[in-house]
Amino acid sequence: MAIRDILTAPDIRLKQKSKPVEGGVTDAHRALMDDMLETMYAAPGIGLAAIQIGEPLRIIVMDISRDGEDKAPRYFVNPEILWASEETAPYEEGCLSVPEIYDEIERPARVKLRYLNYHGAEIEEDAEGLFAVCIQHEMDHLEGVLFIDHLSRLKRENALRKLKKARKEAALA
Repeated sequence: MAIRDILTAPDIRLKQKSKPVEGGVTDAHRALMDDMLETMYAAPGIGLAAIQIGEPLRIIVMDISRDGEDKAPRYFVNPEILWASEETAPYEEGCLSVPEIYDEIERPARVKLRYLNYHGAEIEEDAEGLFAVCIQHEMDHLEGVLFIDHLSRLKRENALRKLKKARKEAALA
């Protein structure tokens, strides 16, 4: 396992659409998911899409366990949302690819999804609460969408300006 570099906005690679995993989940995919999980924990974060480490594949890792709880890693290969509730819920989101920026995003409160797990088994399950927020956030990455793309143009431009300023300050340090 290895910790990989996380791409940050406005890196153009974050805007590309990820390709489906073909031919089932292989050892190479599992090795990638292991690296992604280690990278996510080290960041620290609760979710990571493969594109965030420069791999344009439809793979997500997640662990929404709370501090003090046992780790509960989850793996999603080729996830798809089968149904989303009309009811929405706001949640303050952040992103490892948009560091230090947080804002409230409105998303469907519940979704039903289908995906392949770490071992390649097909799973269907319902998600709500933080799980629903996180899976939708990470699935946006697979489509080349960042959470700040859901914000007004002014808020998005302010967020990108803050990122560029922080990057300049880090380069000078």
